[in-house]
Amino acid sequence: MELACCSCSCSVPGRSSLSPAAPTRRRRSARAACRTRASRLAVISKATAVELDGAAASRALRRSGGGGRSGSMELAKSSAAMEKLDIERGVCVPFRKYSPEMVRSKVLESQGAIWSLVMRGVEIVWKLGFYWSTLMYDCFVGQDEEIVPFRAMQLRNLLCDLGPSFIKAGQVLANRPDIIREDYMNELCILQDDVPSFPNQVAFNIIEEELGRPLEAVFSKISSRTIAAASLGQVYRATLRDTGEDVAIKVQRPDIEPIIYRDLFLFRTLASFLNGISLQKLGCNAELIVDEFGEKLLEELDYTLEARNIEDFLENFKDDPTVKIPRVYKQLSGSRVLVMEWIDGIRCTNPKAIKDAGIDVNGFLTVGVSAALRQLLEFGLFHGDPHPGNIFAMRDGRIAYVDFGNVAVLSQQNKQILIDAVVHAVNEDYVEMANDFTRLGFLASDTDVSPIIPALEAIWQNSAGKGLSDFNFRASTGKFNQLVYQYPIRIPERFSLVIRSLLTQEGICFTLEPDFKFLEVAYPYVANRLLTDPNPALRERLIQVLFKDGVFQWKRLENLIVLAKENVAKMSSNPALRGKDVYRKLDLKDTIKDGARLFIVDEGIRRQLLLALTEDSKLHIQELVDVYRLIEDQIDIPSVAMEVVRDLPTVARDLMLSWSESVLSKR
Repeated sequence: MELACCSCSCSVPGRSSLSPAAPTRRRRSARAACRTRASRLAVISKATAVELDGAAASRALRRSGGGGRSGSMELAKSSAAMEKLDIERGVCVPFRKYSPEMVRSKVLESQGAIWSLVMRGVEIVWKLGFYWSTLMYDCFVGQDEEIVPFRAMQLRNLLCDLGPSFIKAGQVLANRPDIIREDYMNELCILQDDVPSFPNQVAFNIIEEELGRPLEAVFSKISSRTIAAASLGQVYRATLRDTGEDVAIKVQRPDIEPIIYRDLFLFRTLASFLNGISLQKLGCNAELIVDEFGEKLLEELDYTLEARNIEDFLENFKDDPTVKIPRVYKQLSGSRVLVMEWIDGIRCTNPKAIKDAGIDVNGFLTVGVSAALRQLLEFGLFHGDPHPGNIFAMRDGRIAYVDFGNVAVLSQQNKQILIDAVVHAVNEDYVEMANDFTRLGFLASDTDVSPIIPALEAIWQNSAGKGLSDFNFRASTGKFNQLVYQYPIRIPERFSLVIRSLLTQEGICFTLEPDFKFLEVAYPYVANRLLTDPNPALRERLIQVLFKDGVFQWKRLENLIVLAKENVAKMSSNPALRGKDVYRKLDLKDTIKDGARLFIVDEGIRRQLLLALTEDSKLHIQELVDVYRLIEDQIDIPSVAMEVVRDLPTVARDLMLSWSESVLSKR
């Protein structure tokens, strides 16, 4: 869900508090904030289009009315950096949890702040410096490759010793091939599951503080051991005294907020010394990477935001009977405690239990892939951490998600560019694929993409040449990681989450079913969206797919229909859909209606289709018959005809407008 800005082309992340059902006053305040930010974005976008250099900072400073003081300059630079992120994402954030100024003021306002910063800085520099010296020694004696597994494990342990901020940083680095090499990434992935817990009594005290009541007054029982532990908190199972319902209680680690703020301040200070290297290797300031990380981390730290994320997911999947999202008990939740419905399913960490429960594994995985793609390409709000511990198989075939602290938002523009990239890949248009990287923020806008085009072509042809049955995201991503390491490519934080999400879910698929073909489910879903989605942008992409070099691709249309029907068939076989009238047929009514309108109104499309029917000096009647045979069992001809007839006044109006425009343009 997205809320369009009143005066800018970006969009507001879908939040329940900003949804149409929310109170009017909240919507107005969000829109007012968005208008204010939009006016500033319009001015600053020119200064931040490529990189925030000194001149850009000066313009930002003059706009804010500041003098020549260094503090004001720093304020303008950091403010401009955050707005650059907004411009790149195409998403307007009216209420921001993070800014470098806020972090600085939070850290420096506390008593003994300077001494605490000095001591922590010395600890960080000493431990990381010692680790760096061991890497330098390995290079000096020529054993840097042989000892990599041991050094990677040392790094993981070091990050655990340095605390939650560094554990979280390690989890982020586990998905950043533009920053570290793959063997280190694989070791840091362990941080997503293996984090020490803190004492129960401390957790119970925090729960009582947030509730304002003793535990016994709210819960009739609570587990004596943690169900799961993460870098920022841990989870218990409990039973509500009033209703007898089982719930999950997520509790934040004690006194974590000042630690996070202090470390973020030190991260950004250290990053300022690495800007030169970062600009050369990644095409952006190191501070910008820290800002992305800090913004996400502080959002995860506020459990009220996670509660709203859950409500957004509930709204998005409310009509999808194959997906289970837990409801939130908001009256029992706060900024440090989150109480949710208990999910009575089987974690994907236990493949044997899933199979022993008699769950149709292929059906469950099909539902999971479709749900992930809906989040990414339809809603633009997706789960950023779908590791096996956060995904459950329900006994009726549904998929359930937990842990919504780490979600990411893709703007409408980003979603359309992603679909463009798929279309360009299908059409083997590698120049446009490289340009898509620039449009998505992987490359600076002034980067010469010509050296990257042959590398992209080699990666895609090597992967696509194997066919759907042998396509492997992890292998393709490994090759892409090498490309990232060779060129000044920065993976924006939201897309690192996209990559992690797809890789993790492909890994779950292979764990549960080694022969499962991830792309054989993903492609039919995309085909179904292209053929049936009423979004005008997707209609345009469908036309791009069906025409290559001005020639209509009959075989491609047939393949799209076959794949889309396959998607419907796989989804309709899921036990969770028994007795429900969804996913029964391929709904092509709107597609046929829009196609008829385009044929009548759009002279260019009409000419192309007529040429397609008379290509090579022959009538392609057989191709039309083949297409009709593929869809005849999917459509109700009388109802489609009625829809076309109802649409005739609109078509006539569009035709008159098109004709008048053509007449006027000739004068």
